[in-house]
Amino acid sequence: MNTPVDALVNEPTHHTAPVHGTWEPQPAARWEDAFLSGNGHHGALVFGDPDDERVVVTHHTLVRPVGADEDRLPPRLAEELPALQDRLLAGDTKAAETFTDGRPLQWVRPFHPAFQVRLRRPDGARDEAGAPPFHRRTLDFRTGVAEAARADRTGRVFVSRADDVIVQYVTGPDLTLDIRLDHRLAGAPATLGVGHGAVLTPGGALLSLRARYPDSDLAYTGVTLAAVTGGTTTLAPQGVRVAGARSVLLLTRVRRHTWEADVVAEGRALRALLGEEPGPYGMLLARHLSHHRTAYDRVTLDLAADPAERALPGSELLARPRSAALLERLFAAGRYHLLSSGGLFPPRLTGLWTGDWDTAWSGAFTNDANLNLQTASAAAAALPEVSEALASLVQRQLPDWRDNAREVFGARGVVAPAHSDGESGHSYHFNREYPLHLWTAGADWLLGPLVDHDETRGEHDPRTTAALAEVALFYEDFLTRTDDGGHLVVVPSYSPENRPANAGWGTVNAAMDLSAARHALRTAADRHPEHAGRWRALADRLPPHRTNADGALAEWARPGLEDSYDHRHLSHLYAVWPLHEITPYDTPDLAAAAHRALELRGPENDSAHGHLHHALIAARLRDAERVTGALGRVLDGDFFHASLMSAHYPHRDVYNADAAHTLPAVLIEALVQSTPGRLVLLPAPPAGHPRGALHGVRTRFGAALDLTWTPDGATAVLRPTRTVRIELRTSEGAGPLDLAAHEDRLLTLKAR
Repeated sequence: MNTPVDALVNEPTHHTAPVHGTWEPQPAARWEDAFLSGNGHHGALVFGDPDDERVVVTHHTLVRPVGADEDRLPPRLAEELPALQDRLLAGDTKAAETFTDGRPLQWVRPFHPAFQVRLRRPDGARDEAGAPPFHRRTLDFRTGVAEAARADRTGRVFVSRADDVIVQYVTGPDLTLDIRLDHRLAGAPATLGVGHGAVLTPGGALLSLRARYPDSDLAYTGVTLAAVTGGTTTLAPQGVRVAGARSVLLLTRVRRHTWEADVVAEGRALRALLGEEPGPYGMLLARHLSHHRTAYDRVTLDLAADPAERALPGSELLARPRSAALLERLFAAGRYHLLSSGGLFPPRLTGLWTGDWDTAWSGAFTNDANLNLQTASAAAAALPEVSEALASLVQRQLPDWRDNAREVFGARGVVAPAHSDGESGHSYHFNREYPLHLWTAGADWLLGPLVDHDETRGEHDPRTTAALAEVALFYEDFLTRTDDGGHLVVVPSYSPENRPANAGWGTVNAAMDLSAARHALRTAADRHPEHAGRWRALADRLPPHRTNADGALAEWARPGLEDSYDHRHLSHLYAVWPLHEITPYDTPDLAAAAHRALELRGPENDSAHGHLHHALIAARLRDAERVTGALGRVLDGDFFHASLMSAHYPHRDVYNADAAHTLPAVLIEALVQSTPGRLVLLPAPPAGHPRGALHGVRTRFGAALDLTWTPDGATAVLRPTRTVRIELRTSEGAGPLDLAAHEDRLLTLKAR
């Protein structure tokens, strides 16, 4: 870092260009509006009131134990599988409804917050001095610092990517604050066993909170080290009181465990972070920025927005859904939040944050749509940190995926679950209406972004290569049945989370299953030459996609199964996005059928992920009007909180990260698409943004790309890291393009 530490300490985050941050004129009244910081392990929700600051602490590992572990194993159904296959192939369309072990639906262990760090100005001090006017609260995406200021004092919070600690820093004359750790958050169990601790230390205090889950030996412990400059520090009920201080620096960590936490040892570890030099906040921030700012700055989007609109607080900007400034800020916020929630794990349904123990859908990793939509931009938007988080989750769960393949299907290899809490990769979340244990496409779906990541960086991750081989082994054992035409049959088969209009939920030859099997086998064959022949031969025996009587790509390739159009999921168009199995260039007839299927798809319950999934597919099919329409439904639908985190449903109903994290992927796909052998520029630019610049996007043929467009045309600068010939496609047509490693290439496009 070349920036002086003093400059970092005093960096005025509220002066940052709003496109790379956001601000509000008042503290958050709801946790959903609290500004967010995170490092992929710890998360912080910052309300932003220096008089009564509340910082809710979260951690990716915090999931509440529910039920016995033995009830969370995959169902042992392999012996019954041949009989089920016989019945389905014989035309029994509801045979799969009894293919369970009789257990009720079990949700995965729910994600929950830990506690809040409370810094409160005592009532007496407030009454005596009066409350100075509130200035504003800000969030700087480039630093991850949430700041709140009154006329006489400032509070800052960030979560360090370098030191894995939540850092709070309050400055001002004559600071008098009560500091405590408070577990009383919405939905917290009344029977949560809680113990508080506080001891004075040289220059401050060490606070702790230990919480034991009801009916469990599991617990979690939070530890906060307070380093106080000036004034006095004394013990107070469940915490400490600081009086007359010039600054207070708090370092907080939380650990989930099965044994008594060593609070003293954790305190020593936190103390060691401060070092011996003056200015520990600046030192901590500098270490963090070397990781966070470097990652955030890789990609930017500029839509030539009105400077006056760029200066608006986020809540006012959200009231202008057609504003270019809003799209700029949501793009920046989406990358920021995605980076901040990716580390130990990729983002959950709520990213890394919640202020409520009653998280919708358990705050799970929902693998059959949401997780991949949230991480869709990771490779192109230059966030390898997020790709690595996904790879780590996959690697930890592979043993459980092997259990799923063996117990449900009697096969070698791996089958991914549709839901996970991060601890378990077993398939146990299923029932008659959602036979998610029959979903076999999940492993290919989850490994797909890792394949994209490998192509972007030009190197195969041996972990991904090995996992692909296990997926291929599963298909070798599972794909044993054939139809009258000699094609292999995927049976049982499931299209999340839909069913045919004239059949039960578990069926035959769902389009997603066919595409996943083909893709997994061929990708594994590319990486394993010793097995390539038999795996490619197996892929070639799968049946083609079917076009139905409406001219649409059928969700089930099995003749006789009728489509159900009004559904939020678009699993059947997996071949279009994220795969490139169906494209307007290579398979125009199938692309037309896929486009017809997209036209017929209804919005069902207006979920954010459904609208943006629609937009991603529309972008691949070069339908700018549909991209614009899908984005408009989200922007018009009041899906975003003042924090710029999103909701699952319109009118900010159900806190959920799908829209926030997926929106950057939609904008990138509308402007730039790539494969290892092709670049498509401006395939489906959304209406209303005639000029702009997208900088730093990564392509799957190994080049960074800067794109600038105006009504008069566009320019693109490619910075390749390897020598390659690709096909370039623009509105002017298609042709070959030769790129030489480390030689920039300028492209000029005329206006349409």
